[in-house]
Amino acid sequence: MEEDVQSVSMGTKPLLRVLGGKGTTPPPVWMMRQAGRYLPEYRAVREKAGGFLNLCLTPELAAEVTLQPVKRFGLDAAILFSDILVVPLALGRKVWFAEGEGPRLEPLSDVKTVGGLPREADANTLAPIYDTVRRVKAALGRETTLIGFCGAPWTVATYMIAGRGTADQAPPLKFAAQEPAAFADLLNRLSEASIGYLLGQLEAGAEVLQIFDTWAGVVPDKDFDRWCIMPVQTIVDGVRAKVPSARFIGFPRGVDLRLLPYIEKTGVDCVSLGWNVKLEFARELQESLPVQGNLKPEILRDGGPALDRAVDEILEALAGGPFIFNLGHGILPDTPIAHVERMLMRVRGNRR
Repeated sequence: MEEDVQSVSMGTKPLLRVLGGKGTTPPPVWMMRQAGRYLPEYRAVREKAGGFLNLCLTPELAAEVTLQPVKRFGLDAAILFSDILVVPLALGRKVWFAEGEGPRLEPLSDVKTVGGLPREADANTLAPIYDTVRRVKAALGRETTLIGFCGAPWTVATYMIAGRGTADQAPPLKFAAQEPAAFADLLNRLSEASIGYLLGQLEAGAEVLQIFDTWAGVVPDKDFDRWCIMPVQTIVDGVRAKVPSARFIGFPRGVDLRLLPYIEKTGVDCVSLGWNVKLEFARELQESLPVQGNLKPEILRDGGPALDRAVDEILEALAGGPFIFNLGHGILPDTPIAHVERMLMRVRGNRR
């Protein structure tokens, strides 16, 4: 990929330039989970909403929290405030969030139930999310990119089968081993539903789509292609069949060297890197496509000189090519706002 690093001119969207293979100085920056509990304004809206899922499905409030970090920090992208589990919800599965414990679903543990799932998500369930996208798009400045997203089928399936997140993902791994045909059917149904969901986000105003595969790292090597790569490839191809210009960021967390076949086969425009990806390897990947990442969230939370050093190391390694500065996973709830401000000053070239 030809290197083309230049200053950002007025009227352009830095993040879209990067996804087109062009470097920018400074690099665009946003943060995964940037609308969240570390912000007092978010906590106030969350209390008003009366629950996390209510917040996701109330367009006025979801749009407000989507915009909060952009207004506070001047970030280069807003990412839709929602959750990857709205797709199971739109497929008729019961979803709720236990305060302090995370998401809960009615476990999907038998072949018959998998076969009874619809292949298309319920449009009425997803309508409020599209409304949120429209509201956010109307409120954003002309240099800020709007990112929509979905969960990768493997990661969404892990929650659907276990009914919650687990440390080792033993329930989905066991189900996939014992019922391979049913598990493949579940991934296919989630892929098809995700295509429609992402097309709806694009129609409403999203400009970039990120696919989160949070649990990709636990997939055995022998199954990685069919469980992680092929479903994402299906989604990318399915969306582009309708919207050829659709831009994708893939985030297969924890897959290490398996990033190479993921990039080669899925067709994503950019790969988001977990915090444990070595910068030398990230620089090699950057020769093929733009990269995003990958500051460790704990370093941002702790701040101080270690934060400065980590930011500088990432910039030195990656800012010479097409690069989006981000975290290697979501921002932690106890992260001080001052540390975010310090990080952003450093990325933008304002050294203390």
